[in-house]
Amino acid sequence: KFLGIPQARDGILQLQMAPLAKACEYATGTLYQHFSSKEDLLLALVARNGCNQLRLFEQIAALAIPHRNKILALCVAEDLARQYHPSHARLEQYVFTEVVWENASASRRQLILDNSKPLSALVSGIVRAAIDAGELPDHQCSALELSIAPWALCCGSHNLEQTAGLFEAFGLNKDSLQRYRHMHLLLNGMQWQPLLDITDTATLTAQIQDLKQRVEQLFHNLCPLNVDPLNV
Repeated sequence: KFLGIPQARDGILQLQMAPLAKACEYATGTLYQHFSSKEDLLLALVARNGCNQLRLFEQIAALAIPHRNKILALCVAEDLARQYHPSHARLEQYVFTEVVWENASASRRQLILDNSKPLSALVSGIVRAAIDAGELPDHQCSALELSIAPWALCCGSHNLEQTAGLFEAFGLNKDSLQRYRHMHLLLNGMQWQPLLDITDTATLTAQIQDLKQRVEQLFHNLCPLNVDPLNV
């Protein structure tokens, strides 16, 4: 599989089209007929598998749980996705670095952006529903603007954890509940009701366990991740 070949395992920066083609049993020219560069190929793989994230977000948005919990469930889903598919999670992080993003074609970048719009609409829709229900003040911001803060915290905390040795260098332990404490601190600061006491570890643990059980069931409805370079 593409993400399991030595070049990808040892470092995506060293990935080259010729070894990739050989590992996938394709001619190098065949790959170049479909992708102008390795950066285009990487973006295409991420875009192709974006259907899973959209389907997952749609199911979370439809859950019969409070709007605030839906935001937490999105973060839980990101956590589980990275556990189930660590190589793909690292790839998703990597393609947005300047070295890849700036060297990919405009059409591939636009595809990624287009795929992100329905995701953004779902998240901001949850925020909008909370505002309409009187659970969250709008703070003179749009629902989309308010949705950026929790989403940035979710993705940022995951990216920090994926950086090997970073937390250890600062004497920090990888507490599985820490990102959710931070999320509740943020949501409390946004005055998103109902507020939660982040020092109540028992309640927080039970809440996250419940959300994990709900979200884990949703993963069964997703399609397998595609890792074939020519099937994108």
